[in-house]
Amino acid sequence: MSQFSDFKDGLPAGLQSDWIRLDKNNGTAELTVPYAVDQEALLQQLAEHPATRDYQWQLHCRIKKMPNSQPELPLTTGNVIVVSSGKGGVGKSSVSVSLALGLQQLGARVGLLDADIYGPSIPTMLGRGDHQLSVNERNKMEPLQRFGLQVNSLGYLVDDNDATIWRGPMASSALQQLYRDTNWQQLDYLIVDMPPGTGDIQLTMAQKLPVTAAVVVTTPQTVALRDAEKGIAMFKKLNIPLLGVLENMSYYECRHCGERDAIFGAGGGDALATEHQVGLLGQWPLTTEFRDSLDREQPLLIAQPQHPFSQLIRSTAAEVARKLYHQAQKNV
Repeated sequence: MSQFSDFKDGLPAGLQSDWIRLDKNNGTAELTVPYAVDQEALLQQLAEHPATRDYQWQLHCRIKKMPNSQPELPLTTGNVIVVSSGKGGVGKSSVSVSLALGLQQLGARVGLLDADIYGPSIPTMLGRGDHQLSVNERNKMEPLQRFGLQVNSLGYLVDDNDATIWRGPMASSALQQLYRDTNWQQLDYLIVDMPPGTGDIQLTMAQKLPVTAAVVVTTPQTVALRDAEKGIAMFKKLNIPLLGVLENMSYYECRHCGERDAIFGAGGGDALATEHQVGLLGQWPLTTEFRDSLDREQPLLIAQPQHPFSQLIRSTAAEVARKLYHQAQKNV
């Protein structure tokens, strides 16, 4: 196999020539991508693009660990992506679960840390299965295995009513310990469902964890957008790369007639992303199937993997992985 970089017609968008090794004699090619991708879609793209369609492609994903906010700490959890919101009630936890599952279905090894002390809802959405959280001989918590994810949550340790009365240093210390004392296994990505808001707890968590990048969740509603701006400002102040804004509950689509109703307003997330010069990662609808699947501990990506919303989630997860890599490369 020889290195080859001269595609006269150019490569499909997002690909780099140094990721490719060609054997022109045999008409074969190997592509190694350093982040999670939709491999089926990418192979289809390669088969159709004028520059690459004449080769038989082998595709590999070797996910690279990118720089984080705490380079002096040993990194055992891959790329840490915090999912944040300026306020509660915008669906941040359901987005965290869905992005984690989306990345896992793209072939990545993914962990999910529920750091939302005000209402740890990951155990409700993913369930506990037949297993309880256990501690190994090194006094580390073994994460639960749920739908291919490694999961830990304050909700597995204490009652919700106990967690919601925690404040300040007590909560921050507990959440840092939850991260450090979990025996995560060879992760490519760790999704952290952050507490809502931008107070001392959120600042301490963002400063103490080795964060690779952040996602801010909002709805199109004006009050949610104003609070989302605070989240954007927080990450900029902490010099944590912001991958973009994800607009949740963008519209409701009638299951009978297909008509869309922008219940919480329209275009707010797009305008927010444009104003602050960050990306709009996606606009997710408000659907009964999505809500019902999480209430039944069977996320939509698991219960209905071919559902249009499931496909949208995987597409958003792929965009998050792509942006994380390319944005970090620009800052190296």
